Amino acid sequence: MRCSTRAKTQVVSERSARKEPMSDAEVKSLLGKVKTVIVAKGKSARTLEASKVKTADLKGPTGNFRAPMVLKGSTLLVGFHEESLKGLL
Repeated sequence: MRCSTRAKTQVVSERSARKEPMSDAEVKSLLGKVKTVIVAKGKSARTLEASKVKTADLKGPTGNFRAPMVLKGSTLLVGFHEESLKGLL
């Protein structure tokens, strides 16, 4: 567990997307726990209602899920988008 004093954010769990990729079932379970999903692709980010998101929407061109996945409260950020990440934390 790590704690960033600058953003006062605590990392509860961390997992390597390369060494331990998430399965479709794990991501579906995660989507069932959130209300909002922010999907980052390149320089853009879309905010979607979690009930309307499919696992395929969260995958990159290689077929793997975009990383990082950051869960805070009822919001899930998928992929790296600096402004969205700063707003979430």
